[in-house]
Amino acid sequence: MLENLEVPDFSLPGTGNRTFRLADHRGRHVVIYFYPKDDTPGCTTEGAQFRDLFDEFRKAGCEIFGVSRDSLASHEKFKAKMAFPFDLLSDADEAACTMFDVIKMKNMYGKQVRGIERSTFLIDRTGVLRREWRGVKVPGHADAVLAAVREL
Repeated sequence: MLENLEVPDFSLPGTGNRTFRLADHRGRHVVIYFYPKDDTPGCTTEGAQFRDLFDEFRKAGCEIFGVSRDSLASHEKFKAKMAFPFDLLSDADEAACTMFDVIKMKNMYGKQVRGIERSTFLIDRTGVLRREWRGVKVPGHADAVLAAVREL
């Protein structure tokens, strides 16, 4: 993805038996954050930070969606446990992960594993990618994204 280019429409199944379509969110800013796995420490902290700032994002005209390769059943449990006010999207076939180029080889316990590189994308009201964060470090990240939304 390249900043300042229109993001192609895509759809993914989401929690609450809803289907996410990017085109359905025209007129609002959209934050899509990709994370490696439900209910793991970093992903839990990241989601909680977006949850805690959710009202501020909404006031800024922005929707939030979390994406991983986990199943919808896993997402439903994670969302309920963490009281996330936003939907989690399942990308089991990696279509969105491929489109946003977030699948990387990573080191985990000394082994090379293929997985999602923690990444966030800010899409404006017209469907244009305005910011991307790759290799995200969780502390303070949601605050930085909110600041970028407010600058739009």
